[in-house]
Amino acid sequence: MRPLKPLFLAGLMAAGLPALAFAAAHGGGSAVPGSVSTIGSGAAATTPGGSSATGGTAGSAAVGGTAVSTAGVGATSTGPAGTDASLSVGGTASGGIRDKTSDRIKDRPNGSIVGVDRARASAGHGTWSRSVTRVRDKKDGDVISRTRSAYHEPGAPPVKSSSTIDSGQ
Repeated sequence: MRPLKPLFLAGLMAAGLPALAFAAAHGGGSAVPGSVSTIGSGAAATTPGGSSATGGTAGSAAVGGTAVSTAGVGATSTGPAGTDASLSVGGTASGGIRDKTSDRIKDRPNGSIVGVDRARASAGHGTWSRSVTRVRDKKDGDVISRTRSAYHEPGAPPVKSSSTIDSGQ
């Protein structure tokens, strides 16, 4: 079965997974560097009868066997009858000895809706990954979404990424 290993590694490289190929070639996950990324997208439209907006962001981070991800999306529609809004947030955390996720959605007194999701995984001894997504549907019809993700390994500063979408700008 030894001749199949180069084919397996070539398949991982072709699939865009060089970190997994590196780990498989070197016998473990300890040499694999961490990974962090965020992304966002949004759109808005205005017509004589009203307006609509949508936006969302997502992020993930992984290091030392831990992995987290969060995502959120919001949408609003404004017309003569008022503003309708909806949003959703969610996330996962895995691989650590202390994994935690939390989410909440609140109607604010100012008329906006806010959703927040947090995910954190810790492998102990200063190795952790985390991600936070916050989505806000404003009463004026704008959608704002922000995701911040990061990971940390001992002896180095945290590696961070963030994305923000504001449909009103």
